[in-house]
Amino acid sequence: MAGLDFEKPIVELEKKISELKNFISDKKIDLSSEVKRLEEKLEHLKKDTYNSLSAWQKVQLARHPLRPYTLDYIGMLMTDFIELHGDRLFSDDKAMVCGLAKLDNQKIAVIGHQKGRDTKENLKRNFGCAHPEGYRKALRVMQMAQDSNLPIIVFIDTPGAYPGIGAEERGQSQAIALNLREMTRIAVPIVAVVIGEGGSGGALGVGVADRVCVLENAYYSVISPEGCAAILWKNGAKAPEAAEVLKLTAEGLLKMGIIDEVVPEPLGGAHRDPAKTAANIKETLQRNLSELKHLSSQDLLKERYKKFRKMGVVSE
Repeated sequence: MAGLDFEKPIVELEKKISELKNFISDKKIDLSSEVKRLEEKLEHLKKDTYNSLSAWQKVQLARHPLRPYTLDYIGMLMTDFIELHGDRLFSDDKAMVCGLAKLDNQKIAVIGHQKGRDTKENLKRNFGCAHPEGYRKALRVMQMAQDSNLPIIVFIDTPGAYPGIGAEERGQSQAIALNLREMTRIAVPIVAVVIGEGGSGGALGVGVADRVCVLENAYYSVISPEGCAAILWKNGAKAPEAAEVLKLTAEGLLKMGIIDEVVPEPLGGAHRDPAKTAANIKETLQRNLSELKHLSSQDLLKERYKKFRKMGVVSE
């Protein structure tokens, strides 16, 4: 597995262990004690590295190309998924996946950003950057869920909404603003999980939820670190400094009351054990949906309103 810059010592040691095991197998030599010593060293190295990640390093993990995406989690967590297409106004946006499914035996609506695994799919999915028709499709499915009294699960994973001319001509800002308003009125439980990148209005456009949870190595921010650095210092190379200033990590967001829960990941990131990550997400979804289903529609909307109104209060 190719590693990020700060993971190179880990990757090199993993390679060394693999080569030693192959050598033992070929030569039928007993070097089990040496293998055990190296594996213990690897475990300590992993803990030292991943338990002291900087904000920028977590951003890098959030963008890891092997990290599970929305369709991966739908496949691992849900059954009977039926994808719904189109906004009934312009076209179908492949960067936004929407549909109906079952979480165990509970019928749900599911929405999420979807990136691609290679260049061809990324062009098709627009690198997870939704157009206005993507946000309109998401709203259409949310309103359908309300009509059918289905809870809504949202997977957030986008660097931001698509900023191109075509998107602006078709009303990108209006589409996101409409979602912000209408999601405060959707009278069914909404649980959102940031599974990778949670960038700007592109993330918030489907993020007005009763519970907002963030994976341990994901980030959620008003702007990307590179964008922040370009604005504040006119220098995109200062992105690591911007990441610290933005307080965009799950732990920082939880302390500030922006999110409700941090979902743990396996040591090294979600891509190292997708099944374990999916199990953690499933437990989080089931627990939060179970708590929310006891609220009346009126109380649900009141609590959601209070949740977002209390953000941004500053004491001097």
